[in-house]
Amino acid sequence: MKKSRGWLLCVVGLLAMAGPFGCNQATPTEKTKAAAESGNAATQAAGQAAVDAIKTPMDKARQAESVLEQAAEQRAAQSKESTQ
Repeated sequence: MKKSRGWLLCVVGLLAMAGPFGCNQATPTEKTKAAAESGNAATQAAGQAAVDAIKTPMDKARQAESVLEQAAEQRAAQSKESTQ
């Protein structure tokens, strides 16, 4: 009888101590929201870096393309003049 009371008091004591510590933990949805808020800025920064990494070479390629187009037009005009 004394052993069962001792175990019962021990279990009740453990539950009483675990209760306050367990209640302070965030729920999974709160953890997800907090992670999304903190990760949102990092995600946007990474996305912008990826866009910038693609945009710069594309701008250079567009410039080169326009130079090549101008050269082709000049060459076509020269060849047209020489055939006339």
